[in-house]
Amino acid sequence: MPILETLHGGRVPVHAWTGDIEASARQQLANIARLPIVHHHVAAMPDVHTGIGATVGSVIATRSAIIPAAVGVDIGCGMIAARTTLRADDLDERRLRKVFGQISHDVPVGREQHRGSAVPEAAARPFAAGLMRICQRHPALRKGVASFDNWIAQLGTLGGGNHFIEVCLDEADRVWVMLHSGSRGVGNRIGNYFIARAREAMLREDAHLPDADLAWLAEGTPLFDDYVDAVDWAQGYARENRRLMMELVLAALARHLPPFELTSAAVNCHHNYVARERHYGAEVWVTRKGAIRAGEGELGIIPGSMGTRSYIVRGKGSAESFCSCAHGAGRRMSRTQARKVFKPSDLERQTAGVLCRKDAGVVDEIPGAYKDIDRVMANQADLVEVVHALRQVVCVKG
Repeated sequence: MPILETLHGGRVPVHAWTGDIEASARQQLANIARLPIVHHHVAAMPDVHTGIGATVGSVIATRSAIIPAAVGVDIGCGMIAARTTLRADDLDERRLRKVFGQISHDVPVGREQHRGSAVPEAAARPFAAGLMRICQRHPALRKGVASFDNWIAQLGTLGGGNHFIEVCLDEADRVWVMLHSGSRGVGNRIGNYFIARAREAMLREDAHLPDADLAWLAEGTPLFDDYVDAVDWAQGYARENRRLMMELVLAALARHLPPFELTSAAVNCHHNYVARERHYGAEVWVTRKGAIRAGEGELGIIPGSMGTRSYIVRGKGSAESFCSCAHGAGRRMSRTQARKVFKPSDLERQTAGVLCRKDAGVVDEIPGAYKDIDRVMANQADLVEVVHALRQVVCVKG
């Protein structure tokens, strides 16, 4: 299905792969489209919904500038998935409960982190020099922020919110492991720090922005160079965080399931990040805020929610989407609204057949709070092709 709606009124148009856009998200897209740094058009993915400053599910190409708040504070957040030689027959209920317990024990979730001998010091070592360099230039980054100083202990941890670890079955009943996480406390601090610096820089220039969260850093300035260095570091940290967790999860499976191997290299992709790319004849900075790269032949992961399908996809390289696609189902209601509308009994019903938490603490992640993933996939048929459809049997939430 091609572009469903084009929004006009800004300096550039907004091409949307959905007509289901709430008023607040439309306003955010219009604000972005007014900025003088935006190149050619703004792309809104079919899971688009209101964010902070920039819309979640948007792809923004900018010339000689980056908007830190569009990249966000969970820099490098994304997905990793791997297929095993295990089959559905290997997953009886007793084994699944042991797997759920083992993952919950071995991978810290929420505010927890690794402790004692479990702290991944060897995996963190390659990141130490880069972080020291960043902090030497910006010592205020780490001042009084415990989560920043705990970056080693948080490597290989899940976090909270919509982050998850899942054991899934594909259309041929083969077992997959999939998880979703980002750059943890250190990425959050880096993101917030440079968002504030961008606002200060625009204030000094007396710039008139439609939203203060759309302040940008201009290429050629020391602050821009430092941000690119820091965001690149955080994106690498996020990728390693997922890789390390995948090792822990696979080890947890190995303790309770028959011997297995991986059948291919893991797919590991960001969906909150910025990268230098060429589009419509220009070298630009592409910010994917809740979107994945879907260049021709590139594999990606599009998760649903706790009780719906997820997809392994192959990109078609659509120029109009800046070689991008949706990063998930996308929320249709806020967490606060979801907690008002739904009860744990609703969560239990909507996650029937999935071994997961079903209590009030995760009711804001109920499938009913998300858009229909199958509609999202149908709306972006010109952006990706489905390689595998996954259904979860175990879900560990943060």
